[in-house]
Amino acid sequence: MTSNLKPPPDQVLVDIADYVCNFRSFSEPAIASAGLCLTDTLAGALDALDFSACTRLLGPSVEGTIVPNGARVPGTSYVLDPENAAFNLACLIRWLDYNDTFNAATGSHPSDNLAGILMLADYLSRQRISSGQQPLTIRDVLENLIKAYEIQGCLAIENGFGETAAMDHNILPRVASSAVLTGMLGGTHEQIVNAISNAFIDSSLSAFRHAPNTGARKSWSCAEAIFQAMRLARMAIKGEMGYPSVLTAEYYGFYDARFKGRPFTFQRPYGEYIIQHSNFKFVAAGMHGQTAVECALRLHRDVRDRLDDIDRIEIRSHRALMRIMNKSGPLYNPADRDHCVQYTVAVGLIQGALNARDYEDDFAADPRIDRLRAKMTVVEDEGYTRSFFDPDKRTNATAIQIWLKDGSSTSKVEIEYPAGHYKRRADFLPVLRKKLEASLARRFSSARQDRVLRLCRDGSHLDRTPVNEFLDLLVVER
Repeated sequence: MTSNLKPPPDQVLVDIADYVCNFRSFSEPAIASAGLCLTDTLAGALDALDFSACTRLLGPSVEGTIVPNGARVPGTSYVLDPENAAFNLACLIRWLDYNDTFNAATGSHPSDNLAGILMLADYLSRQRISSGQQPLTIRDVLENLIKAYEIQGCLAIENGFGETAAMDHNILPRVASSAVLTGMLGGTHEQIVNAISNAFIDSSLSAFRHAPNTGARKSWSCAEAIFQAMRLARMAIKGEMGYPSVLTAEYYGFYDARFKGRPFTFQRPYGEYIIQHSNFKFVAAGMHGQTAVECALRLHRDVRDRLDDIDRIEIRSHRALMRIMNKSGPLYNPADRDHCVQYTVAVGLIQGALNARDYEDDFAADPRIDRLRAKMTVVEDEGYTRSFFDPDKRTNATAIQIWLKDGSSTSKVEIEYPAGHYKRRADFLPVLRKKLEASLARRFSSARQDRVLRLCRDGSHLDRTPVNEFLDLLVVER
């Protein structure tokens, strides 16, 4: 006979809720990192507006819906309820695979959480102003962003959510955002636990990320997770119940049903580690292939005039790349191509650059790409795999060497840390600035660009800026 005695909440849920409720010791380096994550993520989101496959997913659920004091979606004229605003912005953030990442047992993009945090902060600010209260500031956004990064990253470091193929890593932003958004809404410790427990109940297959079914859903699945997190947070505030042993319940709980009976393990307590160790993207491509593209760009000059003379190309990398980005055969859509290391390397060798539009069908029709792909072998280097998972290194190493038909070869180009890795962050700052400048230039007048850039360069001024005023600078100019 099964006991129906309700147990106390699982410790994992309690620990997350404790962190959301009680952590207040934010260091200035962590706030500065959060500011970089904010502006870089928004730059990638603005770039996604150039792609109709993304923009057709945007807007209200019902055309013509009017939301008093609704949230403003950057780069658009939409004024939406918090759930739909979060979905819209999360689609834009994730579409080009250009937002920052954290490599761990489960690689993921903690910056996905910005969508819910920023849209809820804007909505709450406008609601407060309408009733004569003070709005939230960007400092509030950055502090909550640090928390979301930390929850998602600490869950991911030791726990391989994709190992069983029974769930997608979109569970991570769903859990992290449900916790943080409930806290932003003024939720109690119990309400935060309830929201998190509901977030763990939802999980989806990851078939849409992997051959032979890779498709556009990988660009909006985390947007759906953020949408659900917002809904769960608002339901928890209204008193919706939680499920205290959602993880540990025998047979039906998460550990038994989804995680092969294993409990989660944790490397470190919640603090502010993850946001300071996130990796910015060098190019719009899968996170595990960033160093492979950088190697290809360095080799471009050696082979650009001898592409037909190439006999074979050897790519050495780590196990995560082998599992996620090592593909042969036809590539059917942009989502397929940006997660194929052979494709990204081929484009890099051909033109010495890799841009988001290089995944579209017209560009992919270049026959040189598949000819080069056919000459590539991808092999695992066990040392690279060990250093990828080493918490003191967290490399993302790749080496590429090319042999020509006359028996000669290029030098082997090896890169341990991608350009946007935290160990190379100081050198990468000019790239981040140029990315933001270019993204703003495609959307706004010179005067508006200047206002946003001056604000983003002055951290203390940005911190104090009301969220609604910041968002007003990023909506479509009339």
